[in-house]
Amino acid sequence: MKIDVFTLFPALLLEFRQTSLLGKAAVHGVLSVGVHDLRDHGAGAHKAVDDAPFGGGAGMVLAPGPVFASVEAVAPVRPLYVLTPGGRRFDQTVARSLATLRGFSLLCGRYEGFDQRIHDHLVDGELSLGDFVLGGGEVAAMAVIEAVARLVPGVIGNAQSAVEESFSSGSTGEVLLEYPQYTRPAEFRGWSVPAVLRSGDHGRVASWRRERAIDRTRLRRPDLARRDPSGSDYHSESPGLPPQEILAP
Repeated sequence: MKIDVFTLFPALLLEFRQTSLLGKAAVHGVLSVGVHDLRDHGAGAHKAVDDAPFGGGAGMVLAPGPVFASVEAVAPVRPLYVLTPGGRRFDQTVARSLATLRGFSLLCGRYEGFDQRIHDHLVDGELSLGDFVLGGGEVAAMAVIEAVARLVPGVIGNAQSAVEESFSSGSTGEVLLEYPQYTRPAEFRGWSVPAVLRSGDHGRVASWRRERAIDRTRLRRPDLARRDPSGSDYHSESPGLPPQEILAP
């Protein structure tokens, strides 16, 4: 998979892409993250990339010229998504959809955002981490890259790790939070590991984990799932959608 990132702070991404699983994936040729400095195409001696907004107002706006020039010079892998609070909420469903692509690109904002013509005529969609505002898109880009990359075959050593975890549909098609995990010692400060996990009975362990996952999801995230009309099964509220339906601006 190839991912291109456009940013005003490339050092943040350059360090990140060499770390942990991403660094190992790059060494093995599974993942490539290109980092591109928007200031390379800034105007004048100071490489300016922003300007005051028409109509007045606080702050500065990223101008279309340097951004268009940066993207056109690289010809990055498409689709290209701008990271903005007004974008489509990024979640595990979106991560899974992006992981099926040959690659994608991300555009990180700063200041008061981008000239609207960038949204209208350059990018293919918009993504948001949630209903809050960051100082820039770099942290959001790192979150998106890591969430997607770990779903790409070959990035995680044990592929099952990406199946049995929160928000994963797993083998049953359910969307649940992950079950509780325990490790040694079997007893710590008077708190014991549930006996079923030490029983060696894999069938009982699997049943216990599924029950705990359902209980945890109902308690913490009732929005994720519901029972069907028969009351016999547990289903996701929202079915999977192809990338173009999930990520449209």
